[in-house]
Amino acid sequence: MADQLPLDQIQVDQQNLYREESITDLRVATIRRLIPINTDGTDDTSRPTQYIGSTQIISQMGPLPISAPIEAASLQEAIEKFPQAIKEAVDQMVEEAKEYRRQESSRIVVPGTMPGQGGMPGAGGPPSGGIISS
Repeated sequence: MADQLPLDQIQVDQQNLYREESITDLRVATIRRLIPINTDGTDDTSRPTQYIGSTQIISQMGPLPISAPIEAASLQEAIEKFPQAIKEAVDQMVEEAKEYRRQESSRIVVPGTMPGQGGMPGAGGPPSGGIISS
């Protein structure tokens, strides 16, 4: 990943270039079509086009972006497979959240490290902020 490389070592992978097109229904669906290209900008027909579906779902915390790869050989096939790909991405996200909650609930709580009971200053207690007086 680029964020793990020193700045003087960042390079464009010239064997993995794509032209991106965005297709939307202006309501719920956006499909990104990634067309493989050569360094001169011509289509690279030796690699498959990739499709990525994205949408937003409304959660208790507000809009939640969802993206999912779509295995498809054409835009029409990607459109047809879009709902199932998004459903699978949401299902996976829900399962990961359940697993995270399960892991958090099984953690051992050591006295004195709970928020508001010592430990780092400012951890726990009422939210800070407001009027500063001298």
